Amino acid sequence: MKFQIFWKESRIFAFCLVSAAVGAVVGSGIWAAHAPELAPVAAASTAAITPGSVDTSFAPVVERALPAVVNISSSKATKVSAQDMPPMDPFRQFFGEEFGGRGRGSSRGSVMPRKQYEHSLGSGVVVRSDGYILTNNHVIDGADDITVTFDNKHEMKAKLVGTDAKTDVAVLKVDASNLPTIALADSSQARVGDIVLAMGSPFGLKQTVTMGIVSARGRTGLGIEAYEDFIQTDASINPGNSGGPLINTHGELIGINTAILANNGGNQGVGFAIPANLARSVMTQVMEHGKVVRGYLGLLPQDITPAMAQALHYKETQGVLVGDVTAGAPAAEAGLKRGDVILDLDGKKVDDSNQLRMRVSMTAPGTTVQLRVIHDGAERTVPVKLAEMPGNLGASAEKGSESGATSALDGVTVEAAQGHGVTVTSVDEGSPAAEAGLREGDTILEVNRASVSSTADFNRAMHNVSNGATLLLVKRGDNTFYIALQAK
Repeated sequence: MKFQIFWKESRIFAFCLVSAAVGAVVGSGIWAAHAPELAPVAAASTAAITPGSVDTSFAPVVERALPAVVNISSSKATKVSAQDMPPMDPFRQFFGEEFGGRGRGSSRGSVMPRKQYEHSLGSGVVVRSDGYILTNNHVIDGADDITVTFDNKHEMKAKLVGTDAKTDVAVLKVDASNLPTIALADSSQARVGDIVLAMGSPFGLKQTVTMGIVSARGRTGLGIEAYEDFIQTDASINPGNSGGPLINTHGELIGINTAILANNGGNQGVGFAIPANLARSVMTQVMEHGKVVRGYLGLLPQDITPAMAQALHYKETQGVLVGDVTAGAPAAEAGLKRGDVILDLDGKKVDDSNQLRMRVSMTAPGTTVQLRVIHDGAERTVPVKLAEMPGNLGASAEKGSESGATSALDGVTVEAAQGHGVTVTSVDEGSPAAEAGLREGDTILEVNRASVSSTADFNRAMHNVSNGATLLLVKRGDNTFYIALQAK
Protein backbone atom coordinates (compact mmCIF):
# COMPACT_ATOMS: atom_id res chain seq x y z
CA MET A 1 0.00 0.00 0.00
CA LYS A 2 1.10 3.55 -0.61
CA PHE A 3 -0.07 7.04 0.17
CA GLN A 4 -0.66 10.03 -2.04
CA ILE A 5 1.40 12.54 -0.12
CA PHE A 6 1.54 16.29 -0.55
CA TRP A 7 4.47 18.25 0.89
CA LYS A 8 3.89 21.65 2.47
CA GLU A 9 7.08 23.14 3.90
CA SER A 10 8.19 20.62 6.55
CA ARG A 11 4.77 19.01 6.81
CA ILE A 12 3.15 16.15 4.93
CA PHE A 13 -0.49 16.23 3.89
CA ALA A 14 -1.69 12.76 3.02
CA PHE A 15 -4.95 12.26 1.20
CA CYS A 16 -6.65 9.36 2.95
CA LEU A 17 -6.40 7.09 -0.08
CA VAL A 18 -5.02 3.57 -0.30
CA SER A 19 -3.78 2.10 -3.59
CA ALA A 20 -3.78 -1.69 -3.70
CA ALA A 21 -3.86 -4.50 -6.23
CA VAL A 22 -7.01 -5.93 -4.71
CA GLY A 23 -10.73 -5.64 -5.33
CA ALA A 24 -13.26 -3.83 -3.21
CA VAL A 25 -13.52 -4.56 0.48
CA VAL A 26 -17.07 -5.47 1.46
CA GLY A 27 -19.06 -5.01 4.62
CA SER A 28 -22.22 -6.40 6.17
CA GLY A 29 -25.55 -5.00 7.30
CA ILE A 30 -29.13 -4.39 6.30
CA TRP A 31 -30.48 -1.65 4.01
CA ALA A 32 -33.20 0.66 5.29
CA ALA A 33 -35.59 2.84 3.27
CA HIS A 34 -35.31 6.63 3.36
CA ALA A 35 -36.93 9.50 1.45
CA PRO A 36 -35.12 10.36 -1.82
CA GLU A 37 -34.93 14.10 -1.28
CA LEU A 38 -31.70 15.71 -0.15
CA ALA A 39 -32.77 17.71 2.89
CA PRO A 40 -31.23 21.19 3.04
CA VAL A 41 -30.82 20.97 6.80
CA ALA A 42 -31.33 17.77 8.74
CA ALA A 43 -33.73 17.67 11.67
CA ALA A 44 -32.32 16.51 14.99
CA SER A 45 -33.07 12.92 15.90
CA THR A 46 -34.97 12.32 19.11
CA ALA A 47 -32.69 9.38 19.78
CA ALA A 48 -29.54 11.47 19.59
CA ILE A 49 -26.97 11.58 22.33
CA THR A 50 -27.75 14.62 24.49
CA PRO A 51 -25.20 17.09 25.84
CA GLY A 52 -23.63 15.95 29.07
CA SER A 53 -24.22 12.26 28.31
CA VAL A 54 -20.76 11.44 26.97
CA ASP A 55 -20.77 8.18 28.91
CA THR A 56 -23.77 6.97 26.88
CA SER A 57 -23.10 4.46 24.11
CA PHE A 58 -22.97 5.78 20.55
CA ALA A 59 -24.14 2.41 19.23
CA PRO A 60 -27.66 3.61 18.27
CA VAL A 61 -26.19 6.46 16.20
CA VAL A 62 -23.65 4.18 14.56
CA GLU A 63 -26.22 1.51 13.77
CA ARG A 64 -28.38 4.03 11.93
CA ALA A 65 -25.50 5.61 10.01
CA LEU A 66 -23.24 2.71 8.99
CA PRO A 67 -25.58 1.20 6.35
CA ALA A 68 -25.20 4.47 4.37
CA VAL A 69 -21.38 4.32 4.45
CA VAL A 70 -20.00 2.60 1.36
CA ASN A 71 -16.68 1.26 0.23
CA ILE A 72 -15.48 2.60 -3.12
CA SER A 73 -12.95 0.80 -5.30
CA SER A 74 -11.82 2.21 -8.60
CA SER A 75 -9.34 1.28 -11.28
CA LYS A 76 -7.76 2.92 -14.28
CA ALA A 77 -5.61 1.48 -17.06
CA THR A 78 -2.16 2.88 -17.78
CA LYS A 79 0.21 1.91 -20.57
CA VAL A 80 3.87 1.26 -19.85
CA SER A 81 6.61 -0.08 -22.09
CA ALA A 82 8.77 -3.00 -21.05
CA GLN A 83 11.76 -0.70 -20.57
CA ASP A 84 9.76 1.30 -18.03
CA MET A 85 8.75 -1.81 -16.09
CA PRO A 86 10.58 -2.37 -12.80
CA PRO A 87 13.27 -5.07 -12.96
CA MET A 88 11.42 -7.18 -10.40
CA ASP A 89 7.89 -7.06 -9.13
CA PRO A 90 7.16 -7.58 -5.40
CA PHE A 91 5.73 -11.08 -5.88
CA ARG A 92 8.66 -12.35 -7.93
CA GLN A 93 11.01 -10.93 -5.32
CA PHE A 94 9.59 -13.24 -2.68
CA PHE A 95 8.21 -16.18 -4.71
CA GLY A 96 10.55 -16.46 -7.70
CA GLU A 97 10.28 -16.23 -11.50
CA GLU A 98 7.48 -18.81 -11.82
CA PHE A 99 5.10 -16.61 -9.85
CA GLY A 100 6.12 -13.42 -11.67
CA GLY A 101 5.63 -14.98 -15.10
CA ARG A 102 8.15 -13.05 -17.16
CA GLY A 103 7.00 -14.95 -20.26
CA ARG A 104 3.38 -14.99 -21.33
CA GLY A 105 4.19 -13.96 -24.85
CA SER A 106 6.59 -11.11 -24.05
CA SER A 107 10.34 -11.03 -24.56
CA ARG A 108 12.98 -9.52 -22.35
CA GLY A 109 13.85 -6.84 -24.87
CA SER A 110 10.30 -5.98 -25.94
CA VAL A 111 9.24 -2.35 -25.83
CA MET A 112 5.61 -3.02 -26.77
CA PRO A 113 3.33 -1.07 -24.43
CA ARG A 114 1.52 -3.12 -21.83
CA LYS A 115 -1.56 -2.25 -19.82
CA GLN A 116 -1.30 -1.96 -16.09
CA TYR A 117 -4.21 -1.26 -13.79
CA GLU A 118 -3.98 1.08 -10.83
CA HIS A 119 -6.47 0.21 -8.10
CA SER A 120 -7.65 2.64 -5.44
CA LEU A 121 -9.72 2.19 -2.34
CA GLY A 122 -11.73 4.81 -0.48
CA SER A 123 -15.08 5.51 1.15
CA GLY A 124 -18.30 7.34 0.40
CA VAL A 125 -21.65 8.24 1.89
CA VAL A 126 -25.15 7.85 0.45
CA VAL A 127 -26.98 11.17 0.78
CA ARG A 128 -30.04 10.42 -1.37
CA SER A 129 -32.01 7.19 -1.31
CA ASP A 130 -32.25 7.20 -5.12
CA GLY A 131 -28.54 6.43 -5.37
CA TYR A 132 -26.52 9.65 -5.06
CA ILE A 133 -23.22 9.28 -3.21
CA LEU A 134 -20.69 11.86 -2.03
CA THR A 135 -16.97 11.10 -1.97
CA ASN A 136 -13.62 12.75 -2.70
CA ASN A 137 -12.43 13.59 -6.18
CA HIS A 138 -9.05 12.02 -5.47
CA VAL A 139 -10.71 8.69 -4.68
CA ILE A 140 -12.05 8.30 -8.24
CA ASP A 141 -9.83 10.70 -10.20
CA GLY A 142 -9.23 9.31 -13.70
CA ALA A 143 -11.00 6.02 -12.94
CA ASP A 144 -12.29 3.86 -15.79
CA ASP A 145 -14.30 1.65 -13.46
CA ILE A 146 -15.95 2.47 -10.10
CA THR A 147 -17.49 -0.17 -7.83
CA VAL A 148 -19.50 0.63 -4.71
CA THR A 149 -19.87 -1.99 -1.99
CA PHE A 150 -22.65 -1.56 0.53
CA ASP A 151 -22.94 -2.65 4.13
CA ASN A 152 -24.88 -5.78 3.11
CA LYS A 153 -22.06 -6.95 0.76
CA HIS A 154 -24.00 -5.91 -2.33
CA GLU A 155 -21.77 -4.50 -5.09
CA MET A 156 -22.89 -2.05 -7.76
CA LYS A 157 -21.20 -0.22 -10.60
CA ALA A 158 -21.29 3.55 -10.10
CA LYS A 159 -21.46 6.33 -12.65
CA LEU A 160 -19.56 9.57 -12.12
CA VAL A 161 -22.11 12.40 -12.14
CA GLY A 162 -19.51 15.12 -11.77
CA THR A 163 -16.54 16.30 -9.81
CA ASP A 164 -14.90 19.49 -8.58
CA ALA A 165 -11.14 19.17 -8.19
CA LYS A 166 -10.86 22.62 -6.57
CA THR A 167 -12.77 21.42 -3.50
CA ASP A 168 -12.02 17.67 -3.91
CA VAL A 169 -15.71 16.72 -4.03
CA ALA A 170 -17.15 14.07 -6.37
CA VAL A 171 -20.73 12.90 -6.90
CA LEU A 172 -21.50 9.29 -7.89
CA LYS A 173 -24.79 7.62 -8.87
CA VAL A 174 -25.84 3.98 -8.60
CA ASP A 175 -29.00 2.56 -10.14
CA ALA A 176 -30.94 1.84 -6.96
CA SER A 177 -33.78 3.09 -4.81
CA ASN A 178 -34.72 3.03 -1.13
CA LEU A 179 -31.10 3.14 -0.06
CA PRO A 180 -30.11 4.06 3.50
CA THR A 181 -28.91 7.66 3.78
CA ILE A 182 -27.20 10.07 6.13
CA ALA A 183 -28.87 13.47 6.31
CA LEU A 184 -26.74 16.57 5.76
CA ALA A 185 -26.47 18.91 8.74
CA ASP A 186 -25.93 22.67 8.66
CA SER A 187 -22.17 22.45 9.17
CA SER A 188 -21.96 26.14 10.09
CA GLN A 189 -23.57 25.18 13.41
CA ALA A 190 -20.75 22.77 14.32
CA ARG A 191 -18.82 24.06 17.32
CA VAL A 192 -15.27 23.46 18.44
CA GLY A 193 -15.55 20.80 21.13
CA ASP A 194 -18.53 18.97 19.59
CA ILE A 195 -18.18 15.18 19.61
CA VAL A 196 -17.92 13.67 16.12
CA LEU A 197 -17.60 10.19 14.62
CA ALA A 198 -15.51 9.36 11.54
CA MET A 199 -16.57 6.38 9.42
CA GLY A 200 -15.01 4.56 6.50
CA SER A 201 -12.51 1.87 5.51
CA PRO A 202 -9.06 2.88 6.81
CA PHE A 203 -6.42 0.60 5.32
CA GLY A 204 -9.30 -1.42 3.84
CA LEU A 205 -10.74 -2.30 7.26
CA LYS A 206 -14.46 -2.28 6.54
CA GLN A 207 -17.01 -0.18 8.43
CA THR A 208 -14.61 1.34 10.95
CA VAL A 209 -15.82 4.01 13.38
CA THR A 210 -13.61 6.36 15.37
CA MET A 211 -14.52 9.16 17.78
CA GLY A 212 -13.11 12.60 18.49
CA ILE A 213 -14.14 16.23 18.63
CA VAL A 214 -14.24 19.20 16.30
CA SER A 215 -10.76 20.59 16.93
CA ALA A 216 -11.10 23.74 14.80
CA ARG A 217 -13.22 25.27 12.05
CA GLY A 218 -12.40 27.26 8.94
CA ARG A 219 -8.90 25.84 8.47
CA THR A 220 -7.33 27.45 5.40
CA GLY A 221 -3.94 28.04 3.83
CA LEU A 222 -2.94 24.37 4.02
CA GLY A 223 -2.21 24.06 0.31
CA ILE A 224 -4.36 20.94 -0.04
CA GLU A 225 -7.11 22.40 -2.24
CA ALA A 226 -7.71 25.58 -4.22
CA TYR A 227 -10.69 26.37 -1.97
CA GLU A 228 -10.28 25.44 1.68
CA ASP A 229 -12.64 25.76 4.61
CA PHE A 230 -11.85 22.59 6.51
CA ILE A 231 -13.28 21.21 9.72
CA GLN A 232 -10.35 19.92 11.77
CA THR A 233 -10.87 16.87 13.97
CA ASP A 234 -8.84 14.54 16.16
CA ALA A 235 -11.10 11.59 15.29
CA SER A 236 -8.73 8.99 13.86
CA ILE A 237 -8.66 9.34 10.05
CA ASN A 238 -6.31 7.21 7.97
CA PRO A 239 -5.72 6.26 4.33
CA GLY A 240 -8.92 4.64 3.08
CA ASN A 241 -11.15 7.01 5.07
CA SER A 242 -11.19 9.46 2.14
CA GLY A 243 -14.72 10.34 1.12
CA GLY A 244 -16.26 8.84 4.25
CA PRO A 245 -18.58 10.78 6.57
CA LEU A 246 -17.80 12.81 9.65
CA ILE A 247 -21.06 12.83 11.62
CA ASN A 248 -22.34 14.51 14.76
CA THR A 249 -24.04 12.76 17.66
CA HIS A 250 -27.41 13.12 15.92
CA GLY A 251 -26.09 10.94 13.10
CA GLU A 252 -26.04 13.89 10.65
CA LEU A 253 -23.28 14.51 8.13
CA ILE A 254 -21.17 17.55 9.01
CA GLY A 255 -18.19 16.79 6.77
CA ILE A 256 -16.47 14.57 4.19
CA ASN A 257 -13.15 13.19 5.49
CA THR A 258 -10.39 14.29 3.12
CA ALA A 259 -6.85 14.62 4.44
CA ILE A 260 -4.56 14.19 7.41
CA LEU A 261 -1.50 16.01 8.64
CA ALA A 262 1.08 13.25 8.97
CA ASN A 263 4.83 13.16 9.45
CA ASN A 264 5.05 9.37 9.33
CA GLY A 265 2.10 8.43 7.08
CA GLY A 266 -0.29 7.65 9.94
CA ASN A 267 -2.85 9.49 11.98
CA GLN A 268 -1.50 11.96 14.51
CA GLY A 269 -4.77 13.49 15.60
CA VAL A 270 -4.98 16.20 12.93
CA GLY A 271 -7.52 15.36 10.25
CA PHE A 272 -9.52 17.55 7.87
CA ALA A 273 -13.03 17.26 6.49
CA ILE A 274 -14.86 19.26 3.82
CA PRO A 275 -17.86 20.96 5.51
CA ALA A 276 -21.26 19.53 4.59
CA ASN A 277 -22.51 22.96 3.46
CA LEU A 278 -19.71 23.21 0.90
CA ALA A 279 -20.23 19.61 -0.24
CA ARG A 280 -23.97 20.25 -0.59
CA SER A 281 -23.37 23.35 -2.71
CA VAL A 282 -20.94 21.51 -4.99
CA MET A 283 -23.30 18.54 -5.31
CA THR A 284 -26.28 20.72 -6.21
CA GLN A 285 -24.33 22.55 -8.92
CA VAL A 286 -22.86 19.34 -10.33
CA MET A 287 -26.32 17.79 -10.54
CA GLU A 288 -27.87 20.90 -12.12
CA HIS A 289 -25.05 22.13 -14.39
CA GLY A 290 -22.62 19.22 -14.65
CA LYS A 291 -19.94 21.44 -13.11
CA VAL A 292 -19.42 24.06 -10.41
CA VAL A 293 -20.11 27.61 -11.59
CA ARG A 294 -18.41 30.14 -9.32
CA GLY A 295 -19.02 33.81 -8.73
CA TYR A 296 -16.22 36.22 -9.66
CA LEU A 297 -15.27 39.67 -8.32
CA GLY A 298 -12.00 40.19 -10.16
CA LEU A 299 -9.74 41.42 -7.38
CA LEU A 300 -6.81 40.16 -5.33
CA PRO A 301 -7.75 40.06 -1.63
CA GLN A 302 -5.11 40.25 1.10
CA ASP A 303 -5.23 39.70 4.84
CA ILE A 304 -4.45 42.85 6.82
CA THR A 305 -1.46 42.29 9.07
CA PRO A 306 -0.71 44.51 12.08
CA ALA A 307 2.11 46.12 10.07
CA MET A 308 -0.28 46.87 7.20
CA ALA A 309 -2.85 48.33 9.57
CA GLN A 310 -0.19 50.60 11.04
CA ALA A 311 0.97 51.74 7.60
CA LEU A 312 -2.63 52.36 6.50
CA HIS A 313 -3.40 54.18 9.78
CA TYR A 314 -6.13 51.68 10.66
CA LYS A 315 -6.80 50.90 14.29
CA GLU A 316 -7.84 47.29 13.55
CA THR A 317 -6.88 44.42 11.25
CA GLN A 318 -10.54 43.79 10.40
CA GLY A 319 -11.47 43.31 6.77
CA VAL A 320 -9.63 42.46 3.56
CA LEU A 321 -7.23 44.73 1.67
CA VAL A 322 -7.67 44.99 -2.11
CA GLY A 323 -4.19 44.39 -3.54
CA ASP A 324 -5.18 44.48 -7.21
CA VAL A 325 -8.26 44.92 -9.41
CA THR A 326 -8.63 43.25 -12.81
CA ALA A 327 -9.53 45.68 -15.58
CA GLY A 328 -13.06 45.15 -16.85
CA ALA A 329 -14.00 42.79 -14.00
CA PRO A 330 -17.05 43.39 -11.75
CA ALA A 331 -14.96 44.97 -8.98
CA ALA A 332 -13.42 47.49 -11.39
CA GLU A 333 -16.79 48.33 -12.94
CA ALA A 334 -18.17 48.98 -9.45
CA GLY A 335 -15.35 51.45 -8.75
CA LEU A 336 -13.21 49.41 -6.36
CA LYS A 337 -9.52 50.29 -6.38
CA ARG A 338 -6.22 49.10 -4.97
CA GLY A 339 -5.93 50.03 -1.32
CA ASP A 340 -9.66 49.73 -0.61
CA VAL A 341 -10.62 47.64 2.41
CA ILE A 342 -13.65 45.33 2.25
CA LEU A 343 -15.33 45.11 5.66
CA ASP A 344 -18.36 42.94 4.97
CA LEU A 345 -20.35 41.20 2.24
CA ASP A 346 -24.15 41.36 2.34
CA GLY A 347 -24.06 42.50 5.94
CA LYS A 348 -21.76 39.73 7.18
CA LYS A 349 -18.26 40.58 8.36
CA VAL A 350 -15.32 39.50 6.26
CA ASP A 351 -12.52 38.35 8.54
CA ASP A 352 -9.89 37.23 6.03
CA SER A 353 -9.16 36.87 2.32
CA ASN A 354 -10.00 33.16 2.15
CA GLN A 355 -13.43 33.78 3.67
CA LEU A 356 -14.15 36.40 1.02
CA ARG A 357 -12.99 34.08 -1.79
CA MET A 358 -15.12 31.21 -0.50
CA ARG A 359 -18.27 33.29 -0.08
CA VAL A 360 -17.94 34.92 -3.49
CA SER A 361 -17.13 31.62 -5.23
CA MET A 362 -20.20 29.95 -3.76
CA THR A 363 -22.49 32.81 -4.89
CA ALA A 364 -24.19 32.38 -8.26
CA PRO A 365 -22.90 34.55 -11.13
CA GLY A 366 -25.32 37.37 -11.90
CA THR A 367 -26.05 37.95 -8.22
CA THR A 368 -25.61 41.52 -6.97
CA VAL A 369 -23.81 41.59 -3.62
CA GLN A 370 -23.40 44.57 -1.29
CA LEU A 371 -19.83 45.28 -0.20
CA ARG A 372 -19.16 47.65 2.68
CA VAL A 373 -15.75 49.17 1.97
CA ILE A 374 -13.35 51.88 3.08
CA HIS A 375 -12.62 53.82 -0.10
CA ASP A 376 -10.38 56.91 -0.10
CA GLY A 377 -10.64 57.01 3.68
CA ALA A 378 -14.45 57.01 3.74
CA GLU A 379 -16.79 54.10 4.45
CA ARG A 380 -19.46 53.31 1.88
CA THR A 381 -21.55 50.44 0.50
CA VAL A 382 -20.87 49.35 -3.08
CA PRO A 383 -23.20 47.07 -5.08
CA VAL A 384 -21.30 44.61 -7.29
CA LYS A 385 -22.88 42.25 -9.83
CA LEU A 386 -20.81 39.06 -9.87
CA ALA A 387 -19.67 37.49 -13.13
CA GLU A 388 -18.80 33.84 -13.77
CA MET A 389 -15.24 32.94 -12.85
CA PRO A 390 -13.10 32.49 -15.98
CA GLY A 391 -11.77 29.01 -16.56
CA ASN A 392 -8.12 30.07 -16.53
CA LEU A 393 -6.76 32.83 -14.32
CA GLY A 394 -3.07 32.13 -14.90
CA ALA A 395 -0.50 34.89 -14.51
CA SER A 396 2.67 35.33 -16.54
CA ALA A 397 5.99 35.46 -14.75
CA GLU A 398 7.98 38.65 -14.81
CA LYS A 399 11.73 38.35 -14.50
CA GLY A 400 14.03 41.06 -13.19
CA SER A 401 17.33 42.25 -14.61
CA GLU A 402 20.59 40.74 -13.50
CA SER A 403 22.15 44.08 -12.57
CA GLY A 404 21.17 46.40 -9.76
CA ALA A 405 22.25 48.92 -7.19
CA THR A 406 22.05 48.96 -3.42
CA SER A 407 18.88 50.68 -2.25
CA ALA A 408 17.78 52.45 0.90
CA LEU A 409 15.90 49.30 1.85
CA ASP A 410 18.19 47.05 3.90
CA GLY A 411 19.14 43.81 2.17
CA VAL A 412 17.57 44.80 -1.17
CA THR A 413 19.03 45.98 -4.47
CA VAL A 414 16.87 47.58 -7.16
CA GLU A 415 17.06 49.09 -10.61
CA ALA A 416 14.69 51.21 -12.67
CA ALA A 417 11.86 49.18 -14.17
CA GLN A 418 10.56 49.61 -17.67
CA GLY A 419 7.67 52.04 -17.54
CA HIS A 420 7.15 52.57 -13.83
CA GLY A 421 8.58 51.59 -10.46
CA VAL A 422 11.80 49.82 -9.51
CA THR A 423 12.64 46.16 -10.04
CA VAL A 424 14.08 44.14 -7.17
CA THR A 425 17.28 42.48 -8.39
CA SER A 426 18.25 40.75 -5.14
CA VAL A 427 16.91 40.18 -1.63
CA ASP A 428 19.18 39.02 1.17
CA GLU A 429 17.94 35.87 2.86
CA GLY A 430 16.79 36.63 6.40
CA SER A 431 16.38 40.36 5.77
CA PRO A 432 13.14 42.08 6.90
CA ALA A 433 12.13 42.45 3.26
CA ALA A 434 12.60 38.72 2.61
CA GLU A 435 10.65 37.83 5.74
CA ALA A 436 7.82 40.11 4.59
CA GLY A 437 7.65 38.25 1.27
CA LEU A 438 9.56 40.47 -1.16
CA ARG A 439 11.26 38.47 -3.93
CA GLU A 440 13.81 38.99 -6.65
CA GLY A 441 12.00 40.06 -9.81
CA ASP A 442 9.24 41.94 -7.97
CA THR A 443 8.50 45.49 -9.08
CA ILE A 444 7.88 48.08 -6.37
CA LEU A 445 5.34 50.63 -7.60
CA GLU A 446 4.59 52.63 -4.44
CA VAL A 447 6.07 53.42 -1.04
CA ASN A 448 3.46 54.38 1.55
CA ARG A 449 0.88 55.04 -1.21
CA ALA A 450 3.26 57.39 -3.10
CA SER A 451 4.32 56.36 -6.63
CA VAL A 452 7.98 55.80 -7.46
CA SER A 453 9.32 56.02 -11.02
CA SER A 454 13.08 55.65 -10.53
CA THR A 455 15.66 54.35 -8.09
CA ALA A 456 16.19 57.93 -6.89
CA ASP A 457 12.46 58.27 -6.17
CA PHE A 458 12.49 54.96 -4.32
CA ASN A 459 15.53 55.82 -2.20
CA ARG A 460 14.11 59.25 -1.31
CA ALA A 461 10.83 57.67 -0.31
CA MET A 462 12.58 55.09 1.88
CA HIS A 463 14.80 57.74 3.51
CA ASN A 464 11.70 59.78 4.32
CA VAL A 465 10.01 56.86 6.09
CA SER A 466 9.55 57.63 9.75
CA ASN A 467 9.47 55.05 12.50
CA GLY A 468 6.67 52.55 12.01
CA ALA A 469 5.51 50.33 9.17
CA THR A 470 6.29 50.89 5.50
CA LEU A 471 3.70 49.84 2.94
CA LEU A 472 5.00 48.73 -0.47
CA LEU A 473 2.78 48.17 -3.50
CA VAL A 474 4.41 45.29 -5.36
CA LYS A 475 3.77 43.88 -8.83
CA ARG A 476 4.52 40.22 -9.42
CA GLY A 477 3.58 38.81 -12.78
CA ASP A 478 0.21 40.27 -13.73
CA ASN A 479 -0.90 40.97 -10.15
CA THR A 480 -0.22 43.69 -7.61
CA PHE A 481 -0.42 43.35 -3.85
CA TYR A 482 0.80 45.05 -0.68
CA ILE A 483 3.73 44.14 1.53
CA ALA A 484 4.26 45.81 4.91
CA LEU A 485 7.69 46.16 6.48
CA GLN A 486 7.66 46.59 10.24
CA ALA A 487 10.34 48.90 11.61
CA LYS A 488 12.54 47.25 14.21
